[in-house]
Amino acid sequence: MRIVDVRTVLLTGPCTHDPWLSVFKQSRSAALVEIETDAGVVGLGETYAGYFFPESVPLVVDYLRPVLLAVDGLDRDDFDLREVVARMRTCFQYWGRVGLGAAVLAGIEGALWDLVGKVRGLPVHRLLADESPTSLPAYATGGPSPWPTDDLLRKVEFYLGLGFRAVKLSSGYLDSASRDEVPTTGVQAAVDTEVGKATLLRDTFGAEAGLLLDGHMGHREGPQRWDVETAGAVLHALEPFGLTFFEEPLRYDDVAGYAELTRSTAIPVAGGEQLSTVGEFAAFADRDAFAVAQPDAAWLGIDGFVHVATQFSRNGCQVAPHAWCGGVGVMQNVHAAFACPNTLIVEIPPAAGPLHTELWGDSLRLQDGRVLRPDVPGLGVELTEETRAAYPFRPGAEEFSSVPGKVMRS
Repeated sequence: MRIVDVRTVLLTGPCTHDPWLSVFKQSRSAALVEIETDAGVVGLGETYAGYFFPESVPLVVDYLRPVLLAVDGLDRDDFDLREVVARMRTCFQYWGRVGLGAAVLAGIEGALWDLVGKVRGLPVHRLLADESPTSLPAYATGGPSPWPTDDLLRKVEFYLGLGFRAVKLSSGYLDSASRDEVPTTGVQAAVDTEVGKATLLRDTFGAEAGLLLDGHMGHREGPQRWDVETAGAVLHALEPFGLTFFEEPLRYDDVAGYAELTRSTAIPVAGGEQLSTVGEFAAFADRDAFAVAQPDAAWLGIDGFVHVATQFSRNGCQVAPHAWCGGVGVMQNVHAAFACPNTLIVEIPPAAGPLHTELWGDSLRLQDGRVLRPDVPGLGVELTEETRAAYPFRPGAEEFSSVPGKVMRS
């Protein structure tokens, strides 16, 4: 069995059915990769780069297409998927080793795993590991903490009503009417804001509700950006509230700062969603700089995710997949998570839109706050002609970090 076609499918549709997120972002794009064989079997993958820079994805896929068209023997027991991925990585080593090239390769790799799983009649997690749990804890990824606080409570109630038992919210507050940040300046103001939020949530929902916070400092600028002193004061003050983890308290160029925070606080420090290779994660693993690593299988690849989990397991640390891709990318992360014994919890987009639900179908199932193990061959994803026709690509719906001159209001 050989590969006869490789193509990119760009789609644009509603970002989410979550009323607490759609008020800030109505549309999203997704970049899918289809790999077709001469036997008619098609593998489907997704790159998270399609959420940020969809127009770039077909260029990289077409660049690597000849390498894939040279692949034969997909149905042989000794077919080596990792060797094919290594060839592509070698091909663009000088310009694609990190960043965009690596991220698009993650989508191609996802399509290969889906294809091989379908050919062998096995779910992808079984191709990666012989055993896996029947379910894993999940959390609703909730984005901004809305202001006033009555809105925050209604938002958490909404997620708990969907069946989640844990919720992640951003640091700070975002005004529901203006969609602007409620300003906080200085260490004490940051401490007071996060402690006040945690106190309100614990008093309202109790200790049994899982609470996760996200600093989003990987892309914040100006007075809202924390340094090590501010982050350390906030995390220390939050220790009595039993957080599952605190994500991105600092920028990723401060490995030493992450290591200092991880040593000095009882709250598990998490991060990694912007890191696109195993090597980038290694810098944090070597310094014990994350207690919880957050690889994204649609950003650094399914196999890279598993390697990162192994890196951090040597230090007794855990992984929690980052998953804000479309439906195919989420399933790449779910399968990778089930293949890793040190997975702590799985991120799930709540009240997901059609570019999630129409792609993962019945493969993503939530029960009692846990995501159930998918057991259909491949990734359990499908791109129908109806979905392809219903959500044609529309330029301008991408995500980016707002700066003067380019402010996101989509």
